[in-house]
Amino acid sequence: MLLLHKLNPILSCNYPSLPNARIPTLLHNARIPLLPKIVDPPKLFSVSMSLIHRERRSSIRSSNLDTQIQEKEDEIGVPNGGEDGGGGNNWNDWVTSGLLFGLWAGLMYYVFQLAPNQTPYRDVYFLQKLLNLRGDDGFKMNEVLVALWYIMGLWPLLYSMLLLPTGRSSRSKVPVWPFLVLSFFGGAYALIPYFVLWKPPPPPIEEEEISRWPLNFLESRITAAITLGAGLGLIGYAAIAGADAWKEFYQYFRESKFIHATCIDFTLLSTFAPFWVYNDITARRWINKGSWLVPVALVPIVGPAVYTLLRPSLSSLPTRSTSTDEET
Repeated sequence: MLLLHKLNPILSCNYPSLPNARIPTLLHNARIPLLPKIVDPPKLFSVSMSLIHRERRSSIRSSNLDTQIQEKEDEIGVPNGGEDGGGGNNWNDWVTSGLLFGLWAGLMYYVFQLAPNQTPYRDVYFLQKLLNLRGDDGFKMNEVLVALWYIMGLWPLLYSMLLLPTGRSSRSKVPVWPFLVLSFFGGAYALIPYFVLWKPPPPPIEEEEISRWPLNFLESRITAAITLGAGLGLIGYAAIAGADAWKEFYQYFRESKFIHATCIDFTLLSTFAPFWVYNDITARRWINKGSWLVPVALVPIVGPAVYTLLRPSLSSLPTRSTSTDEET
């Protein structure tokens, strides 16, 4: 009422006199229109494009931020895709496992059914001689065969140094050590089934585990140096054997199932070694400095042995304390 009185002092509080007052006209003129304002179409298109560009810039900034976060996670060792990974990665894992299993099945069929087996009794005799189950009977073993036999004893040790602990599976309950033990007898034929079942990344390493057997032995540079020295010595022994020894060995390869299967085993172990060297380099966060050792690992025995001698120690990596986990 006070406002109406100020606007029109003559206005009375008598309601019948309200239509004659000027205030309804003032209120009508001050009312905000409810109809939408018509925007010029070119101007509307320009505003829309501006919003689209702004959204794109925001998406690019978000993508760059995600990339930086992923790089940081890679530096500290956070596994990608959570525990189970993405669907695409699972599909790739299944395809790779299927191919490896097909390779293993084909090799086993070839070794047992198709490989030459013209001298089974001589194979038994060679095995007895190589295992020192026969005394000196005057027969001289082929130098290349002897070198190959002892080199095949170094391969399981090298694979143990590469697979423990960085070749273990965190997404699979299949342990690696039974396959490594069997590889001392079956070589790659015993390891490939584990390659089929392998589900990276490796589980965290306990602090106390590094100082215990077998990691303290497998991580020792003394072990790596002895392995490298033995490998170089055996390769040199075979290299100076002479042309006649190599011709004789090739003849054995064509006739003997034992020697034929051993040569295939050696080839398989040499072929898979660079991959496991790369896997170990990645797990140790040494890819920037140690990537040149991956092609070096193509050299049988010597390449992987050189890598195990030069690689950084596990003690320099982030570890998980058992006592801290229990307190948490």
